[in-house]
Amino acid sequence: MDLGIAGRTAIVCASSRGLGKGCAFELAKAGCTLVVNGRDKTALEETAHEIEAGTGTKVIPVIADVGTKEGQARILGAVPQVDILVNNNGGPPYRDFRQIDREAQLAGLINNMVSPIELIQAVIDKMVERRFGRIVNITSGSIKAPIAGLDLSSGARLGLTGFLAGVARSVAHANVTINFLLPGSFDTRRLNDGLAKAAEAQGVGIDKIRAEEEAAIPAKRFGTPREFGKACAFLCSAHAGYITGQNLLIDGGAYPGVM
Repeated sequence: MDLGIAGRTAIVCASSRGLGKGCAFELAKAGCTLVVNGRDKTALEETAHEIEAGTGTKVIPVIADVGTKEGQARILGAVPQVDILVNNNGGPPYRDFRQIDREAQLAGLINNMVSPIELIQAVIDKMVERRFGRIVNITSGSIKAPIAGLDLSSGARLGLTGFLAGVARSVAHANVTINFLLPGSFDTRRLNDGLAKAAEAQGVGIDKIRAEEEAAIPAKRFGTPREFGKACAFLCSAHAGYITGQNLLIDGGAYPGVM
């Protein structure tokens, strides 16, 4: 399917690896000029080269911490206009809620709620003027099915979802959409680091932990960043103008609820 966004300019935050990279690759395949972002210079440059080589699309790597105003300015300043914005950032580590002090709470809110809002504030009016804009926020399946130990992540991302619910409706008339992707278990470095820690804690091999985790998912496997990226690319497409304010859960059927 031609997504109808060739020639558009897209920013994908935290896209040097994992789900962000999957989204970036698919937007590049669709013909978007692409800004990729990360804090690891080597990983970011490797990703930019891989996407350029694989798609023939211009890729602009920007080393920056999206959680800071300075980092946001560098990312936004890399291109003259932004047609597509994919908000993404790493979440806080697993931690008992009793151990989360005030400083950690504020940092979690800045990284997973405040920063995405700030980026949207910076680009949305121009999107409305041009009568095209696509904003996708990568949150987490834990906002529908909270996971103990990820309380700060769930809370900050729920805050982002609630904040933007009304915003999404206020700009829909201008063909500007705001949606949310909620990943479940995807085969990323973050997931594999968690599996390794669990295996070490239980004194078993990582393959055993992986098999148990996959068996608990109705699809019987982890998702891939590329298939996640395809869902993101569709929400960013010219065909998705009637979809806004929605939370798309992608988890292989793990969430057992109806809604």
